[in-house]
This record gives sequence, structure tokens and C-alpha cells, in this order.
Amino acid sequence: MDPVSTKENFKREIGVFALTLAILNITVGTGIFVIPAIIAEDLGAAAILAYLVCGGLIFLIALCFAEVGSRTTISGGVYSYIEMAFGPYAGFIANNLYWLGGCVLSDAAVANALADSLKYFFPFLGNDGCRVVFFVLLFGGFALLNIRSVKNGVRFIEFAAFGKLIPLIILVIVGAAFVSTKNLAWASTPSIPAIGSASLLLFFAFVGLDTPLSNGGEIKNVRRTVPLGIFFGILSVLVLYISLQWVVQGILGGAIAAHKDAPLAAAAGVVFGKAGIVLIIMVTSISMLGNLGGEILSIPRILFAGARDGLMPKALGRVHPKFRTPHIAVLFYASLGFLFAVSGGFKQLAIIATAATLLIYLGVVLSTLKLRNNHPAAKNDPSRNDRSTNGPLKNGPSTNDPSTNGPSTNDPFTPEKAFRVPGGVIIPLLASAVIIWLLTGLTKAEFAGLAVFVAVFSVIYLLTKWAEKKKSIVV
Repeated sequence: MDPVSTKENFKREIGVFALTLAILNITVGTGIFVIPAIIAEDLGAAAILAYLVCGGLIFLIALCFAEVGSRTTISGGVYSYIEMAFGPYAGFIANNLYWLGGCVLSDAAVANALADSLKYFFPFLGNDGCRVVFFVLLFGGFALLNIRSVKNGVRFIEFAAFGKLIPLIILVIVGAAFVSTKNLAWASTPSIPAIGSASLLLFFAFVGLDTPLSNGGEIKNVRRTVPLGIFFGILSVLVLYISLQWVVQGILGGAIAAHKDAPLAAAAGVVFGKAGIVLIIMVTSISMLGNLGGEILSIPRILFAGARDGLMPKALGRVHPKFRTPHIAVLFYASLGFLFAVSGGFKQLAIIATAATLLIYLGVVLSTLKLRNNHPAAKNDPSRNDRSTNGPLKNGPSTNDPSTNGPSTNDPFTPEKAFRVPGGVIIPLLASAVIIWLLTGLTKAEFAGLAVFVAVFSVIYLLTKWAEKKKSIVV
């Protein structure tokens, strides 16, 4: 019988390979199919600098995710990290900011982009009625797939990951023969502000490493799987992105600016002819399907975790007795994605989604320091310099939990033999500085939208706590 988390009753099905592919699948989304032209427009052939800078920055953040992720054995991902570090209010804001501001709206946008892409093969998707039916089948199908088994969701992600990665790798290998060195020559060295601006845009093409970590209660041996999965996933993404930028820039040169909507398709057209254009359109569609599948697999675990901790409606915390999946949370999340996709009202909130992601990442980086030093379980962390006498964990004696491949405690935070970011506080502080630097690049409208979002959910939190307190007094 498959091992099951003792706290959440989930099956642990996700290993290093599956987590690596999940990160690749989510991260390599629709952005890489258009970003090469946008970056080249600002930096020209020197666009490679933005990839190197942004890659270095995302690795700093990834290291922090690896530490807190390898120490946490429950579902919830970024929400769980922030809630354990800073308490229920921060957890409530992070939960809603993440799943609604950063995920549901972007999923609705991806669904509409997918319908637009498939119109190349199925013109009837231009009809509003047919489009609604398509969204029903899309979100309903993914909900059913992920309710029946987490393994089904993982298998689809693996299929989608290979389905888009193999053609992109072929484009890089075959396209290398069409690269002209003249197209790669730098006309000038870009300024630091120009590189910073390009990196801010490119940063969002790297967003995604956090999503699969929401399945913490379904990951095998988190101490090993999470750090390795993050490392291999981000490294693979960086190598692929740099290779694609090099090939597309080398093939199209200055003409890349004329193909802002589909630079990869234009490059594939040069290499493979019309069949190449069709291939990239198909790969783009598979990429968007994989992105949606990965989101509907992982993000409902954020809702489940909130319900588990009393911050969300209890119904979202139910686990299907047969399939051992959070079926109510999956249905709720997929339904919201469908409604926003049909209404199209999500577009004006896209800015909030990008700003929300940065703010959430900052919370996770700060959680690394907070949990390392202040969490009760961290006192028994053998990696700490201070190994003086400390009492047992407050949540009780240790148990043998097969889901973590070794002894554990009832505390979801397990520091024993977990990965730890080298260099003490240096990397978390550098990552925090980088995120704050990126946030300073947001406009006043973006800051205002984010502030309104936080203020609204703060009021909801306070009203909820007030109602609970009043009810307890009455009882």
C-alpha cells in the first residue's frame, strides 16, 4: 500500500523526477513563446545578459524555497511557509493573494489564449457559445482528472512537459545550423537600468517553481525531493531559455522586432517551413494545457491548507474517501477559473497577479529566516550551531511516518537533516533585496491595486475573527 501522510491522508506520489517536470511544465509557459522578441527589442543581441541576471536572481529565491520546502511535510506551499512563520493573519493574506490574485486570474487568461491559439485549427472557437462549451470541457476535464487521483494529474503534467520540451529542444538543435553570427553581434553594451527593466519583465517567465510545492503532503521524502527538484527544474529552465533566445536571435536578427506576437513560430518557419509554424502553434497549445493542468493539480492544495487551518470554509478541507484528493477544493478552484474565463473580467486584474507573486516570494524568503531561528522545532535542528539542551517538541513525541522515509514528529515543520541554504543569512537577505528592487519597478497603479487587494482581505479577516469571537462568547 502506498504511504500516506499521517496528517492529511494524501498519497505521496511525487518524486524528484515528477517534481522537476512539474516545475518545468509550469515555468515554461506561454511567456517564452513571445518574450524573446520583447527582450531583444530593448537589449538587442545583448538580451542574453537579462537571462543571466534574472537566472541568478531566481536561483537566490529558489534556494530559499528549497530550504523551507524541504522542512515542511504538509500541503499548502507558500501559504504554509508564511503562515507557520508569521501567523494566521499573514497566512490568510498570503493564501488569498496567491490563489486568487496570482493564479485564478492568470488561469482564465491562459484559457482564453488557448482558445485563440486553437482557432487556427478549429475556427468555430471564435463563436461565443462554442467558446463557453470549450471552457466547460477544459476546466471540467481537468477537475475530474485531478479529483480521481493525484497520479493522474502528475502523469498529464509529464505528458505535457515532454510534449512541449521535445519540439523546443529540436528547434534549438536544428535551428543552430541557421544561426548567423552577425545577428548575435552587440551593437552596444546596454546600461544597468536597461538590463534591470528587461529582467523585471523576464522574471515572470521564471515564475512557477512555487506552484508544485503546494503538493507538500503528496511529495515523497521532502528533505531530498524538494531541493533536488527545484535545482534541476530551474537549471533546466535557464538552459532552455538561453538556448531559445540565442537561436531565435541568431536566426531572425533585427527582424525579430517584426514578430513580437510569435518569434519562436517565425524562427521555426525559417527552419522547417510552414510545418514549423504549425508545430509551434501546437506546442504553444500543449504548453498552455500543461500550465492549466499543473495549476489545477497544485493550487487547490492552497485552499485545502487554508481550510485545514481554519482560515477558509471547512468544506474546502474535505478529502475524498476513495481518491484521497481535496475534491471540493479542486471543484471550487476549477469553477472559478471557468467563470473568469467566460466573463473575461480578469484582464484588468492581471497587474495585481504579477505584483502579488513578487510579494508572496518576499514572504517566503523572509519565512526562511523566521522558521530557521524562531520555530520551536528549529531548536532541535542539528544544523544549528547551538546544540545546547532543549526540550522535546511541543507537539508531542516523534513517530515513524513512512511518508517522510524516516522518523518525524507531529509538527509539520521537520528540520532534521533538511536542506539548509549555505552562507547563513546572506542569500535570504540578497534575495529579499532583489525582490524589493523588482517591486520598485512597479507603477503607482500596480502598487495601488495591490494595496486595495490586501486592504479588502484584511477587513474580511478582521470581520471573520470578530464573528468567531462573538459566537464563542454567546456559546
